[in-house]
Amino acid sequence: MKKTDPYSIDFAALRTLRAVYECRSFSLAAERLDLGQSTISYTIDRLRTVFGDPLFVRQGSGIVATDRCISIVGAAGGMLEEFTGLIEPPVFDPATSTASVSIASNYYERATLLPLLLKTLRQKAPGIHLNMVQSLTEGEQSLRRGDSDILLSPMTIKESGFFKRSLFTDHYVCIMCKQNPLASQTMTEQRYVNANHALVTYGDNWRSFYLVELEGKGLELNRSISIPSPADIGMLLAGTDMISTVPSRIADKLSGDIISVACPFPAPFNLDMYWTSRTHESAMLVWLRKQIARNAAELASQQQISI
Repeated sequence: MKKTDPYSIDFAALRTLRAVYECRSFSLAAERLDLGQSTISYTIDRLRTVFGDPLFVRQGSGIVATDRCISIVGAAGGMLEEFTGLIEPPVFDPATSTASVSIASNYYERATLLPLLLKTLRQKAPGIHLNMVQSLTEGEQSLRRGDSDILLSPMTIKESGFFKRSLFTDHYVCIMCKQNPLASQTMTEQRYVNANHALVTYGDNWRSFYLVELEGKGLELNRSISIPSPADIGMLLAGTDMISTVPSRIADKLSGDIISVACPFPAPFNLDMYWTSRTHESAMLVWLRKQIARNAAELASQQQISI
């Protein structure tokens, strides 16, 4: 068999290798890259010849990467991200841009930051298309895979390879109907724990910071209902004896008969913006991150919350 020239391997081949590694599937990698599965197979076969390693082996119904493959993907990832930065236009004109940007976030970030960001973009960069991706607890993986360009999240990423900018802080409050007997009482720990709670789980494996504080004290809430999002929390609490615990910025958006009171477990947290070296030098994304930071500063200033 004729040996493949190592210098014939290009960035497209390395991108294919990374896609198969991250997707753990030839077919899913083909779908992500919008290529035929035969093209994926041919490229991986060439890479196997060049590196003298199977790269992927069958395990059960799927495939797993070899140690050699893991090492190659790690080195290739940096090269791919640097190359992506090189092909970005050196000058960005927001007024004429028609770029598409993916931002990973959840309900909280969309409810607080997105309205201001959209207003900014409609004024300064009306041609930019925002693709809001649900991150749940997979935001870090979404950035690594390149499925999103920016992550907005209160979760702390400890792994290396990420850039971070803190945007603002928030804390939890208790919300309830005005007619709730607890509305006229100081919310002590005992009253809080004994109350009937509408618990917002946010889906996936996320644990709100106030729940972590509760568990640390060996306490557990009396859950009447668990819901994945605070989007309809006002309607659920209206006319009931239930309370719920949500970030203060979410509580501020509720109206009608719903009021907020101090929570005995405020659990302050930061909202941060993350990105990777893949987009760090992108003129367009540098501009966009600055707009997000300015919107966050405006929001923090309005509510007198320090950044």
